[in-house]
Amino acid sequence: MNASRDVVRIGCGAGFWGDSAEGPKQLVESGQIDYLVLDYLAEITMSLLARARAKDPNAGFATDFPGVVAALAPKLKARGIKVVTNAGGVNPQACKAAIEDRLTEKGIDLKVSIVTGDDLLPRAAEFAGTKEMFSGTALPEKLWSMNAYLGAFPIAQALDGGADIVITGRCVDSAIVLGALIHEFGWKADEFDKLSAGSLAGHVVECGAQATGGISTDWDKVADDWDRMGFPIAECRADGTFVVTKPAGTGGRVVPETVAEQIVYEIGDPSAYLLPDVSCDWRDVRLTQVGENRVEVTGAKGRAPTASYKVSATWQDGFRTTGTMMIGGVDAVAKAEAVARAILKRTRRMFAERGLADYTRTDVEVLGSEANWGANARRRDTREVILKIAVQHADGKALDLFGREFIPPATAMAQGITGFSGGRPAPTPLVRLFSCLVPKSAVPVEVDGRPFAAPVVICGDARSAPAVEIAGTMPTGPTRQVPLIRLAYGRSGDKGNAANVGVLARKPEYLPWLRAQLTADAVKQYFAHFVQGKVERFELPGLNGFNFLMHEALGGGGMASLRYDPQGKMLAQILMDFPVTVPADLD
Repeated sequence: MNASRDVVRIGCGAGFWGDSAEGPKQLVESGQIDYLVLDYLAEITMSLLARARAKDPNAGFATDFPGVVAALAPKLKARGIKVVTNAGGVNPQACKAAIEDRLTEKGIDLKVSIVTGDDLLPRAAEFAGTKEMFSGTALPEKLWSMNAYLGAFPIAQALDGGADIVITGRCVDSAIVLGALIHEFGWKADEFDKLSAGSLAGHVVECGAQATGGISTDWDKVADDWDRMGFPIAECRADGTFVVTKPAGTGGRVVPETVAEQIVYEIGDPSAYLLPDVSCDWRDVRLTQVGENRVEVTGAKGRAPTASYKVSATWQDGFRTTGTMMIGGVDAVAKAEAVARAILKRTRRMFAERGLADYTRTDVEVLGSEANWGANARRRDTREVILKIAVQHADGKALDLFGREFIPPATAMAQGITGFSGGRPAPTPLVRLFSCLVPKSAVPVEVDGRPFAAPVVICGDARSAPAVEIAGTMPTGPTRQVPLIRLAYGRSGDKGNAANVGVLARKPEYLPWLRAQLTADAVKQYFAHFVQGKVERFELPGLNGFNFLMHEALGGGGMASLRYDPQGKMLAQILMDFPVTVPADLD
């Protein structure tokens, strides 16, 4: 615990592996942070890192990270800035060695610590009876990766031990922030409101510039700054409240609307956002503008965590390939649909002639015709489109044949075919996610090779808070219809094969109309072309809105989906066209 600080300033310089290298540099040079955190990992990343380690025992981590640290090391040392990251991937030991080599070259002494224990792949046989937490299916025999989402207390222990740089494998994204706050403020394992608030701070900043105006609904208010976006900083207090801001002189827009969009991003049930250290309740979170590009966040609540870790495993389910071509001219949409039918018909006939099975799945999208809008599409008259065909097959040889037959339509089918992006499509493994729960007691965690003694806490359950039914009302008198974007803003994303769409009213007085019309059933019908499961609507009274959780909505989700938008990033924008009845005289 560092009792000398009243406020701890934590900046996130990477929201994913591949984010701008300017982020860490910008934050460190700003002089406005005490901690630099970097979030590199996603499920697909873990599977790729596991395959890399299988080929090279020194691989399996985010290879960009040692270079980032080396470049910034003199200023990190001089300013006492500590670094926390999940860049260790499936090989934190190799990541540590690579960083220490770079630091030695520069003659800079920084203590590097690692948190391990999340990698369960060598122990997969022990969990053979585990069932998938959503579908109930059995654990596949051959896995690519298997990692538990660890919590924040091991990170805090590493910092307590004097670490300047803490590297983890898989942990929940928010833990890289919460761990620093536990260390700084001495928060205990049963201070659930504080742990929830610290997790919320991590959730807000973990995706980088998404918290400072990136991908916001009101894009035109930020567009002139896109070339110089500021990365987020959370200025955190010991009571759990915090202020979101960004480095002075950088671009972006930190206002309640942009912060609220990030809060609702991929949270599922806001009354039961389950993390290893706390079960969070963010329904009554409040946002207040307290200065230019400064938003205060209060109201997070928490309760005891469950006795389980969530585990994500990945496995190969055959092969996939995706091809795209441009088609232009009159009747471009109809021509593209005809070309797709012909390619699939031709290759299916060739499969049969060669004794190959049919495709496992196919997915055709005519991009430019509003294919993602389903029955609400309005642009079959467009004169140029991109035809996308994605296919899955158990045999990679079948997809080699598909790739060879994807290009010949340029001379054999519709006039106006051009632009084969990337050339002949080639097969790649189709990787699926298997999510499950394992007892925390079955996952020993280590800090620098020494056992981590988890704090004792009485665990709770995963139940949601009781739903509070609030009746909506329709406007009275003369009315007209407007698109939802006129009344609300929002953001969407994924959780496995489920899609989250957060919708937040621009004014509290709009909520009764939205509550009456934007029901779970109405949203399910609007997305009938995608949603195969149920749709749930959760209230967010503190933010004047809702989060919609659409089950079985992403065609398998993430790595397994054949769609162009496999993570549902565009769904909020699609919903923004939903027609809402309002008073005729609404300004």
